[in-house]
Amino acid sequence: MKGDSAVARWLLALAATLLAPPAVQAAVAAAAPASASSSASSARPAKPDLSGRRQVGKASFYARRFAGRRMADGTPMDPRDDNAASKTLPLGTTAKVTNLATGQSANVTIQDRGPYVKGRIVDLSPATAQQIGITPTQGLAPVEVAPIAVPQPDGSVKPGVAAGR
Repeated sequence: MKGDSAVARWLLALAATLLAPPAVQAAVAAAAPASASSSASSARPAKPDLSGRRQVGKASFYARRFAGRRMADGTPMDPRDDNAASKTLPLGTTAKVTNLATGQSANVTIQDRGPYVKGRIVDLSPATAQQIGITPTQGLAPVEVAPIAVPQPDGSVKPGVAAGR
C-alpha cells in the first residue's frame, strides 16, 4: 500500500535520528526523497522533559501481544511489571501515575517510548493499569504523571515533583 511505504520511510528516518551519529544522519537526510524528509521533519521525536514537573493527560496500556518484545531500553516488556512508555520523560525516570478518576496511584519506571496517539501521555503495563483502576474495556483514563527521579544527560538524577511524597 502507498501509506505503508510512507510509514516505513518515517520509521527509518526516526531510527536514523535516534541512533545514528550526526554524519550518518546528514547522509540519510540527503539521500531521502523530498516527500520523505518533509514528513520525517514533522514527526520528529518530542524534546526530552528533564524538568521533573507533572504532566496531565490520558493513559493507555500495552496490549498483551507486546509481552516479551524489546522496549526502548533493551529489556523485554513484562506485563506484570511496573514498566511504562513516555514520549518525553527520559528512559529510567521513575514516576507516580495517578488515575484522576479513581485517585489510585502506582509508581512506574519509564523503559519505552510512546504512546504515539495524540492526547496520550503514558502507556502502562497491564498490571499497573489494573492497579490504578484502568479496565480493559475502558482502555483509557485521565492521569497525572508526577516524576520522582529524572535522569539527566550528565549522569546526575534530578528529584521530580513527587520526590518527597
